[in-house]
Amino acid sequence: MRRLRVHNPSRETTLADRAMIADTSKTRKTGLLKHDRLERGEGLWITPCEGVHTVGMKFPIDVLFLDKRRKVVKIRAAMPRWRMAACLWAHSVLELPSGTAEATRTTRGDQLEFETYES
Repeated sequence: MRRLRVHNPSRETTLADRAMIADTSKTRKTGLLKHDRLERGEGLWITPCEGVHTVGMKFPIDVLFLDKRRKVVKIRAAMPRWRMAACLWAHSVLELPSGTAEATRTTRGDQLEFETYES
């Protein structure tokens, strides 16, 4: 299974070191719905994607909307259950444990680096 490491070089932080990749219709539809929680270092990169919802989820998440170059264009921190968020300028979305954006000081305009690997 392909996994993803996500670094924020401008803040010298790692947002995730074992994020899943949702790049098929099936994996994008399922998302994090089957998870009870996200641990630190976990996440889900949904591509392509301009909007997400937390309907049916069991926990809040940080949602980072990214452009094609993986630059952060919008952050929805600690998005609670039963909400929706969208960004027309986004090409993909990175879902992370609630509090990750604040803990890593990630802000709009930060350029993220992705590294895929097989687990």
